[in-house]
Amino acid sequence: MTGPHHGSGASPAERRARAAAALAEAEGVAGVRAPWGSAPAGERPDWAPPPEDTEAQLPEADADSVARAIVLRQLSMAPRSRAQLEKKLRQRGCADDVAARVLDRMTEVGLVDDEAYAQMLVRSKQSDRGLARRALAHELRKQGIDQELADEALEQVGPGDERLRAEQLVAKKLRSMRGLAPDVQARRLAGMLARKGYPGETAWPVIRDALDGLPEHERD
Repeated sequence: MTGPHHGSGASPAERRARAAAALAEAEGVAGVRAPWGSAPAGERPDWAPPPEDTEAQLPEADADSVARAIVLRQLSMAPRSRAQLEKKLRQRGCADDVAARVLDRMTEVGLVDDEAYAQMLVRSKQSDRGLARRALAHELRKQGIDQELADEALEQVGPGDERLRAEQLVAKKLRSMRGLAPDVQARRLAGMLARKGYPGETAWPVIRDALDGLPEHERD
């Protein structure tokens, strides 16, 4: 179960930009620019998204046009899963059949892609927050990602990756725990890793190795 496939040679950001421009031109969504990810990494686009009260800007627009504008605005700010967009459309009063029709079209042109979203979420949460597979799986479920797509995305994180990230987290935390008794340090480290989804069989060997390596804990 995968998202739409596109021609090779273009980056995902370039494909999203082209798809957004083509969709806006073909379907008459005025004032909408390329979505999130179309600007170079680390840079914000040099345009501002349309105002929140999209309906007020499109007084004569039909329901599909209003829904498209809402979705494109959401995607201009950050990547979203289909479930997140469905929730937003429901909050804004869009009928379920309108939402389904618009999101099907967005999926067709590649603007809504749960496979790409899941892969991105796993990479960013594992790198930035140090989440383990168990916590990452919870994040994917929370965003409404299909189980098959979630499992594929989680394959990016292997046992070796979890161990390395746990070691990094423990080393960073220990810098703020100097002078505490070893048992206190161990408990706090275990709690920190547990909150990030690390199982005990991963957490405790990392904690023991880190504490044994501290000069203050070395035996004479």
